[in-house]
Amino acid sequence: MKFKPVWGWLPVIAGSLLMTSPPSDAAGPVRGVTDTEIVIGTITDLSGVTAVQGVNNSDAVRMAFDEANAKGGVNGRKIKYIVEDNQYQVPRAVQAMNKLLNNDNVFATIDNGGTPMNDANMPTQFEKNVPNMFPLTSARSMYEPFNRLKFAQFASYYDQMRSAVKYFHEKKGLKSFCVAYQDSDFGKDVLAGVVAETAALGLKVVATTAHRPTDTDFNAPMTKLHDAGCDAVMMGTIVRDTNIIIQTARKMNWNVPMVGQFAAYDTAVASLPGGATEGFFCMTPALYAYPDDPRPAVQDFAKRYKARFGRDPNFHGEVGYTAAQLVLIGLQNAGRDLNVDSFIKGMEAIHDYKDIFGSELSFGPNQHHASTKSFLTVVKDGRWVPVEQTALGY
Repeated sequence: MKFKPVWGWLPVIAGSLLMTSPPSDAAGPVRGVTDTEIVIGTITDLSGVTAVQGVNNSDAVRMAFDEANAKGGVNGRKIKYIVEDNQYQVPRAVQAMNKLLNNDNVFATIDNGGTPMNDANMPTQFEKNVPNMFPLTSARSMYEPFNRLKFAQFASYYDQMRSAVKYFHEKKGLKSFCVAYQDSDFGKDVLAGVVAETAALGLKVVATTAHRPTDTDFNAPMTKLHDAGCDAVMMGTIVRDTNIIIQTARKMNWNVPMVGQFAAYDTAVASLPGGATEGFFCMTPALYAYPDDPRPAVQDFAKRYKARFGRDPNFHGEVGYTAAQLVLIGLQNAGRDLNVDSFIKGMEAIHDYKDIFGSELSFGPNQHHASTKSFLTVVKDGRWVPVEQTALGY
C-alpha cells in the first residue's frame, strides 16, 4: 500500500486501521503516555569516540519531533524527547536505560547508539514492554531473533560485508582478505560476515587484528596485516579508528583496498584533511544526500537542520530524521487509543515508505527489519560517491 502525504511531511493510512486499535484503558494506564504527551528516549554517544554520529543523529530526531509538535503533535499528543549520553560505554548505557525506564517512564526508545550498548539494554527494556525503535547500529541482534518490540532500519553489518567480499572477489579478482575490527559485538558481526563469505567462495581470511574502540596506535596491527599479504582489508571500525588505520597504512605506503561499512560511512571520514581516505570503500544501507543535492526536499531539510544546529547534517543525521518520521507514522496509525499493541500494529502497517533521501522501507507482522539493501561507495575528492548505482547482494 502506498501512502499519501498529510501536513506536508507525514504519511497516513486509511482511517479504518485507526479504529481497530485496542483501547489503552482496557489494561490500565500506559507508561509514558498521558492525554497530552508521549515520552520517548534515546541513549547515544554525545561525548565519546562516536559522538559525531550520536550528536547528529539525535539532533535530527529532535528536530523531527519538534516539527511535529509545532503542528499539534500526533493525535492530540506532543512528544517529550529525552536524550542521555552513553559515551559509547556499556556501563553508562545501562545506567542511562535505568533512568529512562524508572525515572522518565519512557513509552519507547529510538536510535539508541552502539551494538554492545543495545545488546546489554534490550533484555531490561523488553521486560518493561518498551519498544526499541531503529537503534543506530546494523548488528543482526537488532532484529534477530524476532521480537515484537524490535524494529531495525538497516541491512546488517554481516550482510554488508558478505556483499562486499563477493563483489571484490568476483569483480576485482581479490582473494586474500584480512579483517581489522573492534573487539566488540559490533566488530565481531563484521568479522562474521567476512568469514562466512570467504568460506562460501572457497577462500579463507588470511589474518585479523582486533582492537579496543579507544585505541589510537595501529602501527603493529597494520604491519601484521601488511606482512600477511592481504590484498583487501575489511574493516569493523567506526570513525576515529577508521581514520587512524587508513592514515597508518598510507604512511607505510601500503595502498591496499580498504572496505568499511555503515558505521564508517560518515563525512568525517570522507573529508579527512589531507585526503588520506581518498579511495576508501564503504558499504552502506542507504546513500548519503549531500546538502547540495538537487532534490528540493533534501535541500530544505539541510537548510532547516543547519539553521538550527549550525552545521550540515551528516549521514547519521539523515537516517535519524527518517527513523523519527517512521515512529511518527506508527504513532499516528495507532490512533488516539495509544498503547504498545496499537503502536506495533501501526508500525507494521507501514509498507513501501520512501523517505526524502531515496530509501525504501517496509514492515509487516513478521517483518520488523525495514531493508536488506546495501550499496558500495568510495571516497572521491572528499565526498562519498556510489561505485554501483544498484544494491549489492551475495
